[in-house]
Amino acid sequence: MPELPEVETVVRGLRLTVLGRRILSVTLRKTDFIDDPSLIERHLPGRRIEAVERYGKFMLLRLSAPQGEENSANGDYAPAALLVHLGMTGHIVSTAAAQPWEKHTHASFALDDGRELRYTDARRFGRLAYLSAELLPAELEGFGADPLEVTAEEFATRIRSRHSRIKSLLLDQTVLRGVGNIYADESLWRAKIHPAKLGASINKKQAVVLHRALQDILKKAIVMRGSSISDFVDGDGQPGEYQQHHRAYGREGEKCYRCGTIIRRAIVAGRSSFFCPKCQIGPRGFLAISSTPGKSRRESATPVRKKNVKPVKRPKGAARIRPRTK
Repeated sequence: MPELPEVETVVRGLRLTVLGRRILSVTLRKTDFIDDPSLIERHLPGRRIEAVERYGKFMLLRLSAPQGEENSANGDYAPAALLVHLGMTGHIVSTAAAQPWEKHTHASFALDDGRELRYTDARRFGRLAYLSAELLPAELEGFGADPLEVTAEEFATRIRSRHSRIKSLLLDQTVLRGVGNIYADESLWRAKIHPAKLGASINKKQAVVLHRALQDILKKAIVMRGSSISDFVDGDGQPGEYQQHHRAYGREGEKCYRCGTIIRRAIVAGRSSFFCPKCQIGPRGFLAISSTPGKSRRESATPVRKKNVKPVKRPKGAARIRPRTK
């Protein structure tokens, strides 16, 4: 699923092509991933795209009031927004109207410059939603701080005040909005913090280092148009390049770039987490997944001692059971 850098990449591309354009008409095909398709068909035509923003892993196309109703601030004529979530396989691009529709194109918005804004999604795990000015605040309520804007002090407070695993906290969108599995693993590797470590056990210095690592990695990933793990491409159809710079994510069985130890994998917060067992010391008793199927390895744990087992006494006169022979 696209994370903050991938969504930011798409947002920046759309700003160059659709910002200021007016939507003339809407064409929808499959709509099972759209919140009330009738609202989009009824309310988007006539509105101008005034801003394209990223909010966590979501995109917001800020819309003006309909043409001729710009001075109205009530009801259906107030400014609104189109929320776009790419899900796992979603793409949204601006293209010439004469271009044939690609397979799995489910929504198209005709613009006043002869182009169309098209949304394609093979698996339809994404989301489109028309949000009025009244509904938008409630939709965005509950999200955490943007990791690119949060201060080191606030970041430390959000992390160190909780007893959840640090990997879980980084993925929790109510704590930080926009971070996903890839950049959580990469920032934890950079900061030398094990993904299963509790947030409350991280000291202030570690929190500052993690904050800096997370921001540096996200910014570099944005410059490189994000990570293309499966099928992510930007608005021009080009894949990202940051996957070439991953130091932990997806590198199970390979050597750590820092110390040469083999990268391991574990399940933390229900997700595969990649880490170096030497650089990122795990909490006591933590179990890592072995590369050998069906086996697990205990990291930083006290060896389990076998208890003394007393021999079972046979009652006097009981028959001795002998192994069967052929």
